[in-house]
Amino acid sequence: MDLSFTKEDLAFQQEVRAWIADAYTPELRRKNAMSKNGYIDKEGMVEWQQKLDQKGWFVANWPEEFGGPTLSATERYILNMEMSAAGTPTTSPMGKSMVAPVIMAFGNDEQKAKHLPSIKASTVWWCQGYSEPGAGSDLASLQMSAVRDGDDYVLNGSKIWTTQAQFADMIFCLVRTSKEGKPQQGISFIVFPMNLPGITVSSLPTLDGPVDGEQEINQVYFENVRVPIKESLIGEENKGWTYAKYLLQFERGNAYAPGLRNALAKTKKIAALEQADGEALTHDPDFARKMALMEIKIDSIDATERRIFSALSAGQALGPESSMLKCVGSETQQEISALALEATGGYCAPFVRDTFAIAREGNNAELPTPDYALPVAPSYLNYRKASIYAGSNEIQRNIMSKMILAL
Repeated sequence: MDLSFTKEDLAFQQEVRAWIADAYTPELRRKNAMSKNGYIDKEGMVEWQQKLDQKGWFVANWPEEFGGPTLSATERYILNMEMSAAGTPTTSPMGKSMVAPVIMAFGNDEQKAKHLPSIKASTVWWCQGYSEPGAGSDLASLQMSAVRDGDDYVLNGSKIWTTQAQFADMIFCLVRTSKEGKPQQGISFIVFPMNLPGITVSSLPTLDGPVDGEQEINQVYFENVRVPIKESLIGEENKGWTYAKYLLQFERGNAYAPGLRNALAKTKKIAALEQADGEALTHDPDFARKMALMEIKIDSIDATERRIFSALSAGQALGPESSMLKCVGSETQQEISALALEATGGYCAPFVRDTFAIAREGNNAELPTPDYALPVAPSYLNYRKASIYAGSNEIQRNIMSKMILAL
């Protein structure tokens, strides 16, 4: 196993860096600097995603037959690494990284032709309908019903924690089509437009806001919503649990180390500006110890990710390793956000929605805190969810104990 980059890999790395320097405009940088979670407004995200698509890098993980680039696994890792290191906007995973692989693997030709091009071009926005008020990590207990009525399903129920549902044109959804047998056996995977009669989107307030343009999660209600079975059903009826598990490999199997390095670098800059006993906080022994331990942890994550992606480049599949990366990556995100909060100290106290909103709008209003401190408190609060979404870390540990340790 070779974890080092070849000359060709290093040349590609320089190409990516040069492209980012040109494409990552000052306006996009300004928006992203005020982001609490790496996402910017929909307009900015579409602009960035379409720039990536024009370069041929937006759907880097797609097979060539569906419009993906001919990049090796190492080149895809480098692309992800350089984007994270540069702090570029996070792209929406709902379409390109989550529903698209399911459509490619299990959808029919008409569904592939209809949905994949618009996902690639960022002209259709997607959201995910998995969790329900009574079915989160225990997703198999979901109750949203899809009852056959002629050529349609009639949907009733609700989905919760639905990220960016207020922007979405389409939703991919797990629904209950049968109550026979085990709970997992009666679930189907369907896709349909969000503008159908009977769909209501209700925003959910979060600790970190929300502020205008950055509302993140919602609850979506479905009351007698009719969707055509032929168009909406992906694969076979009652096989949705299999498709959902397939999707979650893509949701969890991301490279964390580059983004963690970038977040830690921002925390170092804050610590260099803040004072402790008359000196920069970076000279405080206890804080310096915490930073050093975090650097060691990120190095370990990076080595593990390179080992895993080296195996992927050799044709091996990503299995329970995705759960391991999700656990350690999300928990380290939380730890770094806590360090940034500690470094910023009292400047986090004035955080209120209005102050953050004023700063994000870019006006000249006088603020009670330095610019670098403004996203710190909302980022810390936002990342409390990182160990819950995509399957809570407790569930991920159960998966690892079963699949790796056979417990």
